[in-house]
Amino acid sequence: MSFPVDEIRALFPSLGMTAEDGSQPIFLDNPAGTQAPRTVMDAVTEYYLTMNANSGAIFATSRRNDEMVARTRERMAEFLNAASPKEIVIGANMTTLNFALSRALARTLAPGDEIVLTRMDHDANVSPWTLIARDYDLRVKWVDINAADCTLDMDSLEAALTERTRIVATAHASNAVGTVNPVKQIAGMAQAVGALHVVDAVQSAPHVPIDVGDIGCDFLICSAYKFYGPHLGIMWGREDLLNSLPAYKVRPAKDVAPNRWENGTPSYETWNGLRACIDHWRRLGERYGDASLPQYDGARLALKRALHSVQEYERALVAELIDGLRAIKGVAVAGIVDSQRYAWRVPTVAMAKAGKSPAEIAAELAQKHVYVWSGDYYAPEIMKRLNRPEGMVRLGIAKYNTRAEIARVLNLIESI
Repeated sequence: MSFPVDEIRALFPSLGMTAEDGSQPIFLDNPAGTQAPRTVMDAVTEYYLTMNANSGAIFATSRRNDEMVARTRERMAEFLNAASPKEIVIGANMTTLNFALSRALARTLAPGDEIVLTRMDHDANVSPWTLIARDYDLRVKWVDINAADCTLDMDSLEAALTERTRIVATAHASNAVGTVNPVKQIAGMAQAVGALHVVDAVQSAPHVPIDVGDIGCDFLICSAYKFYGPHLGIMWGREDLLNSLPAYKVRPAKDVAPNRWENGTPSYETWNGLRACIDHWRRLGERYGDASLPQYDGARLALKRALHSVQEYERALVAELIDGLRAIKGVAVAGIVDSQRYAWRVPTVAMAKAGKSPAEIAAELAQKHVYVWSGDYYAPEIMKRLNRPEGMVRLGIAKYNTRAEIARVLNLIESI
């Protein structure tokens, strides 16, 4: 627990704000969106002051804009360990990007082709696929979960794969219960039957070092505002696929990756915020990271070191949270609760307490300025599978949360 959390908290201006009663709010709504460091805010302002122009002109502000775009792609390629910045597509959000991907892939499929989905996933990695299945006469096959610990039923996945499987869409980490899935194994299973593997990494990106080359998937999508950046989505894809798939685009747009996937003028100011966000991660790794990772160097090494250090700190915090919740009478915690298996979960915890609905618990915590979510968090299938029609309460730890905050939240939940 030597992680320099106080120094890191000082980088986030919103963490210093006070509520009406003078107390400081506790942000445990992080799976829905994290707070942003000052450098991200400053980068948005910097954009408007120094490079506020559209892309492709010869005058100074447009050239600065294009230089920033190139730097931002390079930073994201480093963050995901992508082979090239050309493999980085940036859009409004993960959901929009996944719909663009599903529509393009649909044009390559034939009636009767199969798509494999899981009962664990956020609907942003479900509906894009079920809708093209409806429109193109495709077959959807579902992978079940083990309800006891909310892990994927890998036998169910194996049984779902056939010679007609064309797409396998899975979460890297569950946004509801925190389970980390064996995506490298899944990518190999998909490849063995000639299918493409699409990974939703929205919940893993803030907590787990991601290396798309090591995973072996074909596409990976995440959201910058979940890892301390602005509201943007990022899609990594193999360059050959990004160049060859029939993407929907306007005619004058460049027909090369990644531009052919980015329709319209983006919010370039948030792109500069994304660049600053990755630089924030890199500085953390250079200053605080202590992991030895010989497979990386330079900025990529610093980024992976940062994630490793954050991962270690958050595992200690989530252990205290889960142990404390399970000690409270009437509280149930979904997912992996064995501390020896925390390598297979992120610090996102779903809980319920007998006698109170999830919405009531969230409301009482909000009155005490503790921010959490209740319901199904756009992951309805897993809540149905867990027989939780009202959903659960979700508490999500970020790198700026503290042991004192966890202790306070546990006391409040016990008192409800």
